Amino acid sequence: MNLRVFLSLLFLSNITFASYKYEIIAEDLDDAWSMVFIDENTILFTELPGKLKILNLLDKSITNIVNIPKVHYASQGGLSEVILDPEFKSNNKIYLSYSAKNKNNKSTLFLSSAELKNNSLENQKVIFEAIAPRRTSVHMGAKIAFMQDGTLLLNSGDGFDHREKAQYLDNHFGKIIRINTDGSVPTDNPFINLMGALPEIYSYGHRNMQGLIVTSSGDIYEHEHGPKGGDEINLIKPSLNYGWPAITYGIDYSGAVISPFTEKEGMEQPLLHWTPSIAPSDMIYYENDLYPEFTNSFLVTALVSKDVKKVTFVNGTDNQESLFSDLNNLTDLSVHSPFSVDLLGITHEELTDYFHDYIELATKITILLLLIVFFDKSVKKIY
Repeated sequence: MNLRVFLSLLFLSNITFASYKYEIIAEDLDDAWSMVFIDENTILFTELPGKLKILNLLDKSITNIVNIPKVHYASQGGLSEVILDPEFKSNNKIYLSYSAKNKNNKSTLFLSSAELKNNSLENQKVIFEAIAPRRTSVHMGAKIAFMQDGTLLLNSGDGFDHREKAQYLDNHFGKIIRINTDGSVPTDNPFINLMGALPEIYSYGHRNMQGLIVTSSGDIYEHEHGPKGGDEINLIKPSLNYGWPAITYGIDYSGAVISPFTEKEGMEQPLLHWTPSIAPSDMIYYENDLYPEFTNSFLVTALVSKDVKKVTFVNGTDNQESLFSDLNNLTDLSVHSPFSVDLLGITHEELTDYFHDYIELATKITILLLLIVFFDKSVKKIY
């Protein structure tokens, strides 16, 4: 997949959002997933196959970082998020989330810290391993954010095949995790004293979370992919249950009902939901005033509509505007592998991976029925 980053988004006051220009600063990247500015001229970014690179904006050169953690690159898994420590200028510390095999050879989510020195990762330490083993690396979540108290938040997705586990506190499927930077558990985590609950859990009942932000006022927001419909933006509070899959505004990809309920007592409602789905992939909350048209707005990238949703909330009501949709004409900005919009970006290879066991079982049943029909015409008549 090519990645084209907009270096210049030029807005003039009282002029529409269409007034901008862009500059291509990097392309022909390999499943680029996350990026962060080290300084105004340097970008650190990840590629899902397990590559960490530095982009110099002055000469457009790209440098490979060595000594990267071994990842399990398959389907949606690999090297995902990179963020800087708040004290990066003095300690060179970064944090990486990624999928890798655990000791039982199952894929799960990891979070590591390391020091970036001389284009190499040194003093690496795994600070979190999710108790969320899965056969395939899907619905990983993997977004990271710092809270104002210096603790780390991490999205841990529901693993697709394990959605019911999002409602239980004995695993990390469908949870937001909160830990200290050394991997220890904060003493004020909501479930730390609850028997049977994993102490790292901050909130639960989530699906496949992608956006995760902490505002200057300390509010935590996340967005997550619904199934076929039911994408959400949520205001996150400790200990709360966000409902998945017991309540949802979406249905299964097959058209089957996941839950007849959209609300239940003790479960949180989203600030907004998108039905049909837009497939939200990332989100920022703009609080500065350089572009006053954006101030106090959420900017959400959408994979299905291939635009950016500007979202504001006024008295509990959301207002939305589509931005940059004309850039769909640039094929390099879209996903190149073929996929069905109805399945929200699930490729043929992913479908085969997801439903391998079911396809194999259906094939065996079909063969068995054909044999029965062949040897017993009465059964054929009844069938």
